[in-house]
Amino acid sequence: MRQTIFITGASSGIGKETAKFFQSNGWNVVATMRNPEKERELNGLENVFVTKLDVLDLESINQAISNGIEKFGGIDVLLNNAGYGAYGPLESFPREKILRQFNTNVIGLLDVTRAILPHFRENKKGIIMNVSSMGGKMTFPLGSLYHGTKFAVEGISESLRYEVEQFGGKVKIIEPGAIATDFAGRSFDFNNDEKLSAYQNIVSKIMTAFPQMIKNASSTNVVTKVIYEAATDGTNRLRYMAGKDAKLYNLLNKLLGYGFIFNMNKKFFKL
Repeated sequence: MRQTIFITGASSGIGKETAKFFQSNGWNVVATMRNPEKERELNGLENVFVTKLDVLDLESINQAISNGIEKFGGIDVLLNNAGYGAYGPLESFPREKILRQFNTNVIGLLDVTRAILPHFRENKKGIIMNVSSMGGKMTFPLGSLYHGTKFAVEGISESLRYEVEQFGGKVKIIEPGAIATDFAGRSFDFNNDEKLSAYQNIVSKIMTAFPQMIKNASSTNVVTKVIYEAATDGTNRLRYMAGKDAKLYNLLNKLLGYGFIFNMNKKFFKL
């Protein structure tokens, strides 16, 4: 019997490639996005159901889950993938952009998870996979909002694991490093106020160094393969890193600690 994965943020990047990868490996896929009418490629694939979901809209969340269950008879895996990165000096962000970052990356993830939990609980199984980041365990400059959301995802996932184990569920955290997606484009919200002169030196240096940071980014299929492993390995393992940089930073953080990473980043960015 085919298993079914439900993916948020499937219109591009990791979400879209994951949908294609699981479909090619014999899964049913519920590929959700804000504008499903614009999707062409996924709509043409067998056993892929493209439907509307905006993580900021509770009604669309509930409807998408209901539609997915109706289409395939059930959902086995949830991949909370929808999100974006807000970067820039904290002082430069209007409050509405701060709320949008947390509502999308954290509250939206919680809302989707809460909506699917009754289905998993009733079936006494289900895997919740949350796409975090290596930036959920360490930080880069100007990322207080983005890293704040990913640190939150890590804590939510760790604690939720205790709860879902009570009915046979599992929680998995996917921690990619730099990935060659459109994160620097449509999924990247940079904010700066040039009148805040105290921050312009660090802004300039970060933006200058950014291309160097992502020039060796891993391909998207590195992440999709890790997601597939997490969905199919049958273990209770919690964390899955994707990308050589994620594994390196994790090792350095474990062995040498936050202070070393902080000073290493300052040296890299010439701060």
